[in-house]
Amino acid sequence: MLAKDIYKIWAPNDTKWSMWVRPVPFLHIDNLTSKDFVNNLTIPNIDFDDVNFSNTVIIIDLPDILSIEMGLAFMKYDYMPIPSYNGTIEQIGAIPTTNNSSISVGLVLGAKELKNKKIGNDVKPAFLLDSNRVNRYKMNESIFDNSWDVYGQ
Repeated sequence: MLAKDIYKIWAPNDTKWSMWVRPVPFLHIDNLTSKDFVNNLTIPNIDFDDVNFSNTVIIIDLPDILSIEMGLAFMKYDYMPIPSYNGTIEQIGAIPTTNNSSISVGLVLGAKELKNKKIGNDVKPAFLLDSNRVNRYKMNESIFDNSWDVYGQ
């Protein structure tokens, strides 16, 4: 699948939360190689059956692809995982402050999970964030600061 196909799986045209899916992490998906896919997703078995989520927005702020895995797990409670990542991968030869390439890999693997799921327009959002996004340390000029922030809207 191409990056645009994977993006469309995460942001289908017929759901109200699709416009919140950030396109940035999808930009480099076409450049991934088989060596980037060393792990598979492990979707946790969550059990919140005694919790009323009727009017609740979920924000999942976990490192790397853990947020994608947890977002997919919340689908059983009628949540749509919304990738809200806003970081890029590093240029060739630079060391990044944040490993955003793992997020791109997770989005490819997650698209395989989402591909055949019917997502209705009445789903609630589960916004996916990478808790590593706030890494802001530069030891020298070759460190690429690809950290990013989240603001209330």
